[in-house]
Amino acid sequence: MRIFRPTYQTHQRMMDAGSVSPLYALISCILACVLALYGFNAHAFELHYAYAAEEDTQETSDETRIEDDADKAPVTGSNPDTTVPDDIDPLTQEVERTSQEYDEATKRLAEIETQIEENEASLATMREDLPEQQERAASAYRAQYELQQESPNIIALFLGAESLQDFIRNFVYLDHIQAHNAAEIERLQSLKEDLETTQANLDSARDEAAAEKESAESALKAAQEAREEMQRRAREEAARQAAEAAALAAEAEAAREAAEKAAKEAEEADKDADESSNDDEEDDPTKDENYIAPPTSALEPPSDDGADWSMGRDAFIAEWSTRINNYLAGSPLSGYGEAFATAAWSYGVDPRWSPAISNTESSKGAYCFEPYNAWGWGSNNGWTSWEQAIDAHVRGLAAGYGYTITVTNAQKYCPPNWEKWYINTSNQMALI
Repeated sequence: MRIFRPTYQTHQRMMDAGSVSPLYALISCILACVLALYGFNAHAFELHYAYAAEEDTQETSDETRIEDDADKAPVTGSNPDTTVPDDIDPLTQEVERTSQEYDEATKRLAEIETQIEENEASLATMREDLPEQQERAASAYRAQYELQQESPNIIALFLGAESLQDFIRNFVYLDHIQAHNAAEIERLQSLKEDLETTQANLDSARDEAAAEKESAESALKAAQEAREEMQRRAREEAARQAAEAAALAAEAEAAREAAEKAAKEAEEADKDADESSNDDEEDDPTKDENYIAPPTSALEPPSDDGADWSMGRDAFIAEWSTRINNYLAGSPLSGYGEAFATAAWSYGVDPRWSPAISNTESSKGAYCFEPYNAWGWGSNNGWTSWEQAIDAHVRGLAAGYGYTITVTNAQKYCPPNWEKWYINTSNQMALI
């Protein structure tokens, strides 16, 4: 029995895994038993097939992983409007424009500063070489003068030569000396000209750098003012819409109570229930495909984001990168806080909004219905990285929804379950 026990267990595991047909598994186990009777290692045979079954099972699980994840994904019913409206808020456009101007100005400033460093290095080298070249040129001037004073003219040189070869040799020698002296003098002149040109370029680059710095500071100031205005308006609008939602919730509750009272009175008056039901269905507004359910309870406006748009770009991104990374820790989006913070800065959006939506829609990227789409945002976006997806989503929020979450934005992003979506997303934003 000891011979047959491991093979039977192998047969059961192979069958449970579903990696082989029942007949194949049974034949394999019988073969193992026969081999064991003749002294072969049945346990080794068992391990071989068990390992093969495990490999097949692993391949099958990899293929179905996406389907399993889809089953586990949060079901919000979201269908966000991802189209860019024709009438984008001018303030949103101003934020993006000034942000681009600032980025371009700072990039040009960095290039100019690099050019200045290169020019300064060239100037330092030329100034270092100048004294030595001046000495060489002075020696060349003296040698040239002495040569002109002491050397015979070409006729005297010819007559004083012992032979034609002697004349040619002396002539070439004198010409070489003159060319060498002239080259040293010319090299000095060229070095001085290069020095003057490089100095002029350096002065020009410094003036250009000052202008670009002023342009960058102006763009930054304009962008900061635009973002702060968007932030102020968004807070007021979110509070107003929350108050309206609370009023609607009260009205809906009063209407519900009135309907219950009327139904009770109708029942007491022995009215025809079927006729009443048919009339209700004809007038039922929930049958409208564009119907947006009123709130069932009072809604709080989103918490203050506390974003300080007056700080510089780098300081803003550094602060919010840390806060968002802490919120996303342990998720597939972990470590992408800088991408969220950079996009928020570029498009003037509450930096908490997109990260919070990713939790509502996909548990922070754990269950995406498309690659890198953690927000239920459209379909077939073609995103190939988290950085690309994050930038696109935040930009879409800025263009189509505004600065931060509001009741209207929730109704637009997730029409069928907007109230739950609003509450969940707002609560997550408060955690960042």
